[in-house]
Amino acid sequence: MKVFLMILAGLALLAWLGLRRRAAARQQQPARPAARKRIENTAYHAVSIKFSKDACAAAKGLTGRRFLANEAPRLPLPDCDAGQCQCHFTHHPDRRSGKDRRSPFGRGAIGGGTGRFDRERRGTPDRRRDADPDDF
Repeated sequence: MKVFLMILAGLALLAWLGLRRRAAARQQQPARPAARKRIENTAYHAVSIKFSKDACAAAKGLTGRRFLANEAPRLPLPDCDAGQCQCHFTHHPDRRSGKDRRSPFGRGAIGGGTGRFDRERRGTPDRRRDADPDDF
């Protein structure tokens, strides 16, 4: 029994020393630079062109337009007349913006077009609000 307790105490001492050594090694490591925010690479990953106030007319003509990442034009733009192009891409997780509720099937097709969602137009409360969630 005494041998077992001695072995157990020895293992506890080794574990404590190992943890202490690991903590000391972490304190001596230089701080890592902050990781850049990573944009998920989705099917709708988009970019827009960000430019300075001295940009060419071609870049200014694309103001507010988003392109799918794999369909974006190369920089500098072909019509760029600036001596040194300062344009760069701004990344967006999705090409779409706003509360656009159009049907993916288009007007007149299956489902029809629902237009834009500006405000709630129902006059009565939602009939399903009081329903039991187990019923679905």
